[in-house]
Amino acid sequence: MERRESILLLLIAVVAFMDCLDGSIINVALPTISDQLSIDMASASWFTISYFAMMAGLLILFGRIASNTSIRKVLISGLVVFIISSFVCGIAESFEVLLIARIVQGTGAAMMGATVPMACVKFFSPRILAFAFAFITIGYSVGAAMGPALGGVLIEFFSWHWIFFINIPIGIILILLLMIFLPKEEENEHTPVDYIGAELLFISILGCIMFFQNLSSDMVTLLFYAAVFLIFLVLFTIRELRTEYPLLNVRMFLNSRFNLTICAYLIVNVVYLGLMYLLPFYIEIVLGYGSFESGMLLFIPPVVTLVFCIPIARWSDNAGRRWFCVATSVSMALAFVLLYFNGTSLGIMIFLALILMGFTWAFCGGPLSSNIIETVEGESREMGSTMVSEAGYFGSTIGTALFASLFSLFAGTSGIDISDVSPSMFIDGFLPLMLIGCVMAVIAALMSYVVKDNGRQNGEDGIQGDQR
Repeated sequence: MERRESILLLLIAVVAFMDCLDGSIINVALPTISDQLSIDMASASWFTISYFAMMAGLLILFGRIASNTSIRKVLISGLVVFIISSFVCGIAESFEVLLIARIVQGTGAAMMGATVPMACVKFFSPRILAFAFAFITIGYSVGAAMGPALGGVLIEFFSWHWIFFINIPIGIILILLLMIFLPKEEENEHTPVDYIGAELLFISILGCIMFFQNLSSDMVTLLFYAAVFLIFLVLFTIRELRTEYPLLNVRMFLNSRFNLTICAYLIVNVVYLGLMYLLPFYIEIVLGYGSFESGMLLFIPPVVTLVFCIPIARWSDNAGRRWFCVATSVSMALAFVLLYFNGTSLGIMIFLALILMGFTWAFCGGPLSSNIIETVEGESREMGSTMVSEAGYFGSTIGTALFASLFSLFAGTSGIDISDVSPSMFIDGFLPLMLIGCVMAVIAALMSYVVKDNGRQNGEDGIQGDQR
């Protein structure tokens, strides 16, 4: 790669770093925030769910806006929104203010998340696509690695509010550098954006999230949310097939390889983020360690990803994606098995499980993400890259909602302050979810196994667009 390409890739990776830093740093802080705001685990999960829900609901919209206008404008605007809302999160002193700020922060993150994979596809050669995605995964991994450890330190010596203030200086510097190095593009502002389709999709996604968040509710409530999800999804599909300028090319879903690969990726995100939601509570309530020790333990998976992500991606470029995609889900399934048998002490099994979680994303970041892109052709590749982020964030939202809801159901902790949850109550909810997560990961592995390797195009093009 040329020097300008390398700098640009590094900056895009820092955007991914900020996104994952904020996502991982909140996880280690949830027990402390729950205790200080006197809320239960289910309520605390909304700080994560609201953030990822906005990303899942708005990602495709901002992806289309960026595709029609400018990746540069959408990305930098998203950073501005993200920085301002991070400040509001930092000064929040109530559940309501923090929740609203997280919703706004999720909107900014959606603008960032939509443009990161699009920038990889648009500005870098197909021959280094897996490398670019793997490098972006390193950005996510470094953010995830620093998040728990940094969060533990900030909470231990300052307060949880500082986990949001950390975004502000990084974001300001990043905006200034992106204005220099991010290429300007020819804008097609006359192409209309399907805002009606965006509204239909957002309502459908919200209905799906509410369904999983309310699994412990009565059947009428569940049927209502299921109906909202399905009805608006059908309306969205009809709209996209009929409109001249669709928000999303839904015909991509006629491709069975794309469907299987994106579903496997979605499931991996569901089980991984669901587990990451539970682990800080498990470490503090069951194992008896504080925020600092929790942060150190959760430091392990992203470090493993960081070390092995690039070598595995390059290996997959030469050897094909299939078996690496299978290994993604197998690693996750084994992690659930080990955690199921770990018990109530800090034993070797939890360390092995955390290492396997790191390998999950080492296999997933380059090979599985690239495999999704390679199942679509032509102009659809840019939106295919957005679907990678959409599946990731939608899976993260569903995973947190699903695991939080089922945990409350199995453990009977609904409405109980986090300080009143005993280790035995927690284990009652934790163990069944380890089995459920294992089964889901095995299903994802089978999906990946079915999709055989296809020939990939190798190009020599570098950064495209105005290089000024």
